[in-house]
Amino acid sequence: MDNVRSTKGLIRICLTADPQNFPACIDDANALTRNLPANERTTSFAGLPQRGYALAIIHDENGNSKLDTFAGIPREGFGFSRNAPVRFGPPSFSAARFAVAGDAEIQQVKMRYIF
Repeated sequence: MDNVRSTKGLIRICLTADPQNFPACIDDANALTRNLPANERTTSFAGLPQRGYALAIIHDENGNSKLDTFAGIPREGFGFSRNAPVRFGPPSFSAARFAVAGDAEIQQVKMRYIF
């Protein structure tokens, strides 16, 4: 992850192959999640089946286990695989989708902050 603005809180990561549960991953029993201290910038998911996935990442600076918003606008950092563009809401699964075809797939995600 690049552009993380502070070491406060946690980095929360969700990796999913289910377009219906992206980016929230709430109802996806097969989603893989990670909670990292905000000073860590890397993680890995070993042994993934070869298919398409998408990553959603939030910088939960206050540690309350959610992305804080004001009038629907994120007050904390967020990012998506392929650095998918964000317009009026999160990107689609297809915009963030990347294929895992081997062991060396790397996604470099740039965190974004609005406030």
